[in-house]
Amino acid sequence: MGILYEATNFNSWAIWLFVLFALMAFNEFGRSTKWGGITLFLIIPIVLTIFVWPTTAAPGNEYGTGNWFNWVKTYSALAGCLGFMAIRYKPSIAKKKWVLCFPALILAINIFEAAIRDFQCFTYGAWNGAYIDNLWVMSGPWNIMNGIAGILNIIIICGWTGIFVSKDKTKDMIWPDMIWIYVLAYDLWNFAYTYNCISDHSIYCGLALLLSCTIPTFFIKKGAWLQHRAQTLALWIMFVMTVPSFADRIAPVATTHNPTAFFIVSLISLIVNVAAAGYQINMIIKKKLNPLKDEIYVDTNAYKQVIKENK
Repeated sequence: MGILYEATNFNSWAIWLFVLFALMAFNEFGRSTKWGGITLFLIIPIVLTIFVWPTTAAPGNEYGTGNWFNWVKTYSALAGCLGFMAIRYKPSIAKKKWVLCFPALILAINIFEAAIRDFQCFTYGAWNGAYIDNLWVMSGPWNIMNGIAGILNIIIICGWTGIFVSKDKTKDMIWPDMIWIYVLAYDLWNFAYTYNCISDHSIYCGLALLLSCTIPTFFIKKGAWLQHRAQTLALWIMFVMTVPSFADRIAPVATTHNPTAFFIVSLISLIVNVAAAGYQINMIIKKKLNPLKDEIYVDTNAYKQVIKENK
């Protein structure tokens, strides 16, 4: 038995690695050409919405994919992908400053949806763990802690006025103020959310999914974190809606169902997001910035490197 997950075998880790690299590969396909993105995030979802998801993600199905959260998350992630493509491929749209608030808004909405879900799981009162809507959930203070961390993660969204489209042929949506501080705070919060609310699926929708957008952010295309995140999230949830048995039957990896693990994961999330918020507030006060208009991290090496590579 592990700390966070039950002991697993070589085959399970091989499948996990395949999921990770498949998400990264399809993300690259979706961002490398306009038609790749249109195919993945418009044409395929329309076909699946009409012919597949009404069956595989029907309300009350045995895999828990028929709840409100999965449906809302699917279309909000796809809306993000399509909205970002409009910014990337339509220069007239990208030049309008008010349009640039869309990425921040869609990010905030997605975080808020998950924070609400954490609070909802607390209200279930499943203090010893229970299957609710065919998903295993254990209610506890960790839900409140991580819900608060999610709200803080919304508050520290910054620098959206500095979003621009990269000068290279992939025309990525670059958000230079989203440096490693935010990415770390988001990743820890989101992993805790998946661990709390989609517990026995979290090794995929938490660990693998987060790495699939974080690795490209630091090693493939710096500054495009939100674009990577939206596309890999949309790809994963579309797959889950289509093959709902994957994490429960085909390649299950259960958590240890240990209350201490839940508490520690959410505590780390809360501490890091409190620290990030505190640091950002200090920067705003020290530099006399307007957090709704000004970029905050322009003096950092991470920010400067993104600008140098993309503008």
